[in-house]
Amino acid sequence: MISTQAQETRLATTFCGMPFNSPLVLLSGCVGFGEEYTRVEGFSNADVGAICLKGTTLAPRLGNPAHRVFETSAGMLNAIGLQNPGAHHVVKEILPRLDFTETRFIANVSGSTVEEYEEVTRIFDDSPIDAIEINISCPNVKEGGVAFGNSPDMSARVVEACRRATRKPIITKLSPNQTDIAENARRCLEAGSDGFAVINTLMGMAIDAERRRPVIGNNQGGLSGPAIKPIALLKVWQVYQVCKPHGIPIIGQGGVVSATDAIEFMLAGASAVGVGTGLFYEPLACKALNEGINDYLVRHGYARVSDLVGALQLNGVAPPVVACTVD
Repeated sequence: MISTQAQETRLATTFCGMPFNSPLVLLSGCVGFGEEYTRVEGFSNADVGAICLKGTTLAPRLGNPAHRVFETSAGMLNAIGLQNPGAHHVVKEILPRLDFTETRFIANVSGSTVEEYEEVTRIFDDSPIDAIEINISCPNVKEGGVAFGNSPDMSARVVEACRRATRKPIITKLSPNQTDIAENARRCLEAGSDGFAVINTLMGMAIDAERRRPVIGNNQGGLSGPAIKPIALLKVWQVYQVCKPHGIPIIGQGGVVSATDAIEFMLAGASAVGVGTGLFYEPLACKALNEGINDYLVRHGYARVSDLVGALQLNGVAPPVVACTVD
């Protein structure tokens, strides 16, 4: 638990109308279906604002062949392949075992067609889940395997379909593997998204030079961890420019392993901060992150963590220097 009443007050915030104990969110795929980390001694779900459950599809999936995970010099590649027991099993067997008094739980909806996204969202709508995160980085089987999230048109279609299926808050998880993330955010906002998660993993590859083969069984995977943080910060700032006039909140994520990392994301425009790969380095990181964020607030005279959101002060842009010669 958060140690003091004052710290609890400073760190408490809201996201899409949901009360969060802390701005920290445990990211989808890193903590299973919300039960796994409760087995780690010293960890409490009450230390975080929300937990995103593992990506869920309509039917059960076995996922990709091994190897599925590979550590890089500054992060991790993964290609799990959305292994999950299916939406009906999650709602009937897993959700009843979760303690919704400790934290908020967010379902992560995945699919291969717009219709699948809509149906899985409808299943979670009839459940105690607090909100729904849409993973639009999945390949669209009807469009030759192009990821939904790489096209503003397809992204908006998915959000619009999910909006029809639920009254719960919808958080759209945006992919960095596209030309204009701000335009995609604008289209998703118009289609009914209540918030955004920025960013999903970047696509990458690792190669075994001796075998002359990719290390990942799926050949390529998603890169996460500290290596992507500078990119993620820029993408959060770009999406924030679209969201700010409408009061739409963002979960900033990508390489958070310290309180300073989390603070940087909030300054760039994130209302909450996702922690994922960092948990593989340190399973009990969240308590230290909360304490570090609280210390920053105290040192800089902020009454609450929400005061940090979008507080970045940009450098002035000077005119270009033109070299000249004197005759």
